[in-house]
Formats: sequence, structure tokens, C-alpha cells
Amino acid sequence: MQGYDLIGDVHGCGATLVALLEKMGYREEQGVYRHPQRKVIFLGDLIDRGPRIRLAVQTARRMVDAGEAYIVMGNHEYNALAYCHPAPEGSGRRWLREHSPRHNRIIQDTLDQYRDHTNEWEDTLAWFKRIPLYLEFEHFRVVHACWDDALIEALAQRLPDACMDDDFLIESTRSNTQAFHIVDRLTRGTHIPLPKGVEIHSGDGFTRKSFRAHFWCEQPLVWGDVVFQPDNLPGDLEARPLADNERQRLSYYAPDQPPLFIGHYWCEGIPALPASNIACLDYSAVKYGRLVAYRWSGETCLNADSFTWIKVAREELPQVSGWDLDQD
Repeated sequence: MQGYDLIGDVHGCGATLVALLEKMGYREEQGVYRHPQRKVIFLGDLIDRGPRIRLAVQTARRMVDAGEAYIVMGNHEYNALAYCHPAPEGSGRRWLREHSPRHNRIIQDTLDQYRDHTNEWEDTLAWFKRIPLYLEFEHFRVVHACWDDALIEALAQRLPDACMDDDFLIESTRSNTQAFHIVDRLTRGTHIPLPKGVEIHSGDGFTRKSFRAHFWCEQPLVWGDVVFQPDNLPGDLEARPLADNERQRLSYYAPDQPPLFIGHYWCEGIPALPASNIACLDYSAVKYGRLVAYRWSGETCLNADSFTWIKVAREELPQVSGWDLDQD
């Protein structure tokens, strides 16, 4: 083993994923992409929005099942589990995740692409439940959105393999529970609400009333110290002082902690390191950005030269390298 190739949010760009694997020297053998000296770690969010969701899931899953890759859960896999899981009797709702217009829109592309493959979708949901919420290796760590030591310790005490069971999944959909706080922080990070009446009209078509905050500033003073998203804050809000309750909500990942790999944050442009020991690998692939990988080979100080990527084309080809989507 020479190292690991960590791949950011695919979001259904399955053909681009295959192209990225091949660019990094992986070759398809009996339905599984393999490298003679390296393995892949997927950062989650394989599904939703993109044109080749089933290809993305099947490519990743076959690698994971064959021992050629690892994966952590993204918020979109978690959302799919809650969306498709019936709520407990007497809860006053039908599903764990409400089938609201917003939630319907987020998952619609996935459901459409699995519509004629219902057994495969049910099997895929069962696989999602076996995906851990984080991974900790000897010299580096992986989580979809945010590493929080206290919450990860609490999760490890409850679920040593970091994989959700039904009880944890059900509990995680109730906002006053420990399970909710664990899943929300690890897969979505921290959001800070905007002032009343202020909204962000995001490039993905959604209107947001909060912004995404990062977790590697030791003593943040203003909103601009922690905002981490492609959308700018309206007006002069970057200069707005952080309130005590807002600062208390933030996690902190110190520069002397092991290298950490995350996705989730819709970065744009040429991949860069937000901190010397943190790499974000989500570069808005499904918005015709880049599907990005970091080729880690044991270094404790990360290097931007280790990024590699494929720019996502406007239309992914219907077939890639002879891959048969429905092969056994």
C-alpha cells in the first residue's frame, strides 16, 4: 500500500467518477475498480441531483464490498434513509423525514433513476445503513462535514462501528436527542441562522436562512472568520460579531490534530487547503465544477499538489469504458 485516494461528493456524476478513477490508475476487473497499491475513501453524498446516480452508487459499493475502498456517510445518504423509513406508530407522521416539497425536490432525481429498479433501491438503502458516520485511521481521519471530538466519543460508546441501527436512526430525527446532534454535526456541520428577514438565494435554487460555518478557527470574532460556502453573506454581515451562543455552537479542530478529510461544503475553483491539516474535497461536481480527489501517501502536513480532479462535463456519456450498469 502506497496510500489512499479520498474522493469528494459525487452526487450522481457516475461517469466522471469512473473517469477520475481511471485517471488515478484504477482499472476495472470483474466489475470492480482496483489499484495495485492504493485504495479509495469516498466522502459520502454519492446520490441526488446528478445524471448517473446508480452508476455512482454501484461503482463505489462494488469497491467497498470488495475491500478496495472505504466510505463515510453523507447527509444525502442519511436523508434518503430517513425519507424512506416509516415513522413509529403514534408519532403523528408517516415518514421519519417529511415528504415536503423541498425534501421531495432534493431526492427526486435519485427516486426517478431507481424507479424501475425498486429491489435495487431497497438493497441500496440497506447498504447505506452499513456506512459508518466517520472513519479514524492510524494517521488521518475522515468525516463528511465536521469532526467533533465529544460527539464522536459519544457515538463510539453507543455504536462502536459508527453505523446506525434502526433505534439510532429513529432517534436522530428528533431534534432534542443526542443522536440528532451527532448526525447533524458530523454530516451537516454547523449552521448559523441569519437575522430575521435576511435570506441567501443560493446558486442551487434553494433559499437559505442560515450559513455554513467551519470549525478550524481557534478564536473567531466575526461571522467572516467562520463562513465556509460559495454564497457570500448579504450586506456587511461578514463583519457581524459572533454572539456567545453562536461561538459555543462551533466545533474546533486544532492544527496539531491528525490530517482530516471532509466534503459537503460546495467549494469552487482550483482546490486549495483551508488549513494545513484539513482538506475539503467537495468542489461542486454536480454544478459542473470538479470531482476532486486527494492522493494521501502518509504525510502529516497536507500538500495542495496532491489534489487531482476531473472537470464535470455538461452531459455525461451514456456508457463509459464498456461498463454495464446492470451486470451482476
